[in-house]
This record gives sequence, structure tokens and C-alpha cells, in this order.
Amino acid sequence: MTKMIETNLLPIYARAPVTFVEGDGCWLTDDNGERYLDFAGGIAVIGLGHRHPASTRAAHEQLDRLWHVSNLYWTIPVMELAKKLSDRFGGARTFFCNSGTEAIEAAIKYARKATGKVGAVALEGSFHGRTMGSLSITGQAAKRETFAPLLNQVSFAFLNNSLSLRAAALADTGLIIMEPILAEGGVRPVDVEFARTARALADELGALLCFDEVQTGVGRTGSFFAFEKLGVKPDLVTLAKGLANGLPIGALLVADGVSGGLEPGDHASTFGGNPVSCAAACAVVDAIDEELLANARAMGERLASGLRGLPGVSEVRGAGLLIGADVEGAAADVAARALEQRLLITTCGTDSIRLTPPLTVSARLVDQALATLREVLA
Repeated sequence: MTKMIETNLLPIYARAPVTFVEGDGCWLTDDNGERYLDFAGGIAVIGLGHRHPASTRAAHEQLDRLWHVSNLYWTIPVMELAKKLSDRFGGARTFFCNSGTEAIEAAIKYARKATGKVGAVALEGSFHGRTMGSLSITGQAAKRETFAPLLNQVSFAFLNNSLSLRAAALADTGLIIMEPILAEGGVRPVDVEFARTARALADELGALLCFDEVQTGVGRTGSFFAFEKLGVKPDLVTLAKGLANGLPIGALLVADGVSGGLEPGDHASTFGGNPVSCAAACAVVDAIDEELLANARAMGERLASGLRGLPGVSEVRGAGLLIGADVEGAAADVAARALEQRLLITTCGTDSIRLTPPLTVSARLVDQALATLREVLA
């Protein structure tokens, strides 16, 4: 691994002491030629694996045609991607942007205008982004305090506590937002009853229900959208991370029949709907077929089962290839020791590690990662 170095970057990230120069499938190579097994996946971004031929080819072909024209004009990739996402959702219109937090900002604005209500209900432990609006609805006080005051008509309910959800919702609530699985909050799934309560409550209040699928969407949990397993259809969905397999993109999907929201002049994104990112995303959406989803489910079960048998692991949660595990000691120390053994994982809380390998991962590589973690945790 490379040593810590001085750079001209603002010290915003606590970067690990490694510089990567190449990726291939589930593997990364650093500037010393050392190979690492990537079970972080760019934090659930590299769904198809590094340099997947379909998304790589689509991006290269689009680069040779057209990079940017702005949203004053149509392009083929943006229209094709919107159609593909609508088909997957079952009827939706899409606003494209550059990231998950931007998609959340668009959802907040859409709900405010469509409902005429400014209140929002989110979940304790949730994470929706770092911009001022998305941070306001992030249920982690430590992340909000430094930047207060934020939006002040936000209340927080406890995960899978329907009474808490009803108590948090007020007459001015125009948005109820939740991740189907609280990813940064410890990989904690929403249960079916809670999701149904949220849907019913939104309908009662004239509010919009938004599922933040920035991390759970695009096949990560074994279905294209994680909400499919809940049997509850939202009004709004946000996507980002895995949508273009590493190229910057975000999306707000608005279900057909939801009206009264954003119109020309209300919102914009200069680089949103970039033709290269959209072309890559089209290839990703096409690649998320039943075979790949079945692999995500099977390999997720294999990974979760193996984690339960490791020393110091007290609980394993998640779905598909979004897996969290509670460990003894500091999760950051476990991730650091794994990195020393050439395995990339991330954390999702002080005592929880998170594993989000590419959806293409094989049983052999899952077993290799488990073997490394057994050594790390011993």
C-alpha cells in the first residue's frame, strides 16, 4: 500500500493509504501492482464489476459521438434511459441529475410543490445526503449538528415502529421518505407492515411517499428495486450509485398519476442526463436480468451464511449483496485490517461492517472474502 501523502485536496475524506490505478471485475490494482478483492464496490456503485464490457462499450461509443449539449435539447440516451426506468417501475417520469443527494433535493422540492405542504418525515438512523436539504432529513444528529440550522419542519420516526411514524406525521407533512434498507444506518431493513403503514399514512395526509433507493436500487438487493419485496409502491424513487456502474448519475422517478410537481423553471441540473452517463446506464439496466438478480440473491445468501459463522460476528442483516454484520470492537479497525489483507470492505456504524461486492461476484470469491475475514476477525 502507498503511504499517506500530502496533496492539494481539501481534507474532507479519511482516505485509506492506498492508490488504485486499475480495476477488472471484482479486483482492483494499486500503484505498486498489488491486487485487492473489492467487496466495497465503490460503496455499492460498481454493480456489474469494474470495466464491465457492456457499460464500458456503451460509454466509449457515446464518447465518440456526443458528450454534452445541455437540457435545452433532447438526446437519444436520456430518452432511452427514461423509458427503460419507466418500464422497470411500471410507469414513471424521470428527472436526471448527477448524484443521490441531488436526487433527494429534487424529491423534496417536488413533494413541496405537488402537495403544498412543507413538512417531512424521515427515519432515525437514515442517511439521505450531505447537501442542506438532504442533510435536514438525514436521521443522524452528529452529521446535522455542525451545519444547523437546517430545514426546521422535519420530524423523525423510529424504524419499523408504526406508532412512532404516525406520531411524527403532522397535518403539514408533504413527504414521507425512507430507505427500504437503512444502508449507512447499519443495513437495517424496513419490514412490510411498516411500509404499508407509510403508504396508508401518506394517502391519508395527502403526502408523497418516497423510497430512497440510491444504495438499494438497480439490483443490489436481488430485485431491480428493493421496494418490490415490500409490496408497496411509492410515489417517488431516488436512484444513483449503481445506475451507471461508476459514472456520475442520479435520478428522481415520479410515478405516473402523481401530478402538480416541478415545471419548466422550477429546477434544473446542467450536467443531469449527460449522454455518456445515460448511455452507460442504459447498458446497466439492460444487464440487470433475472440471471444476474438470481446470482445477487444466491451469493448474498452465501455471504450472509458464511458471516454468521465467523468469530466475533453477532448479527448479520441485509438482502442480496447489501450485507451488514455487527462485529466485536471498532468496525473501522476491522476494515483497516481487511485492507492490509487485500480485501476492501466498508463500515456502516461504529460496530458494523458492510459488504457490497459487484452483483457478478462468484462463489469462489465470496468464499475467499470469508476466509480473509475469518483471519481478520480471529
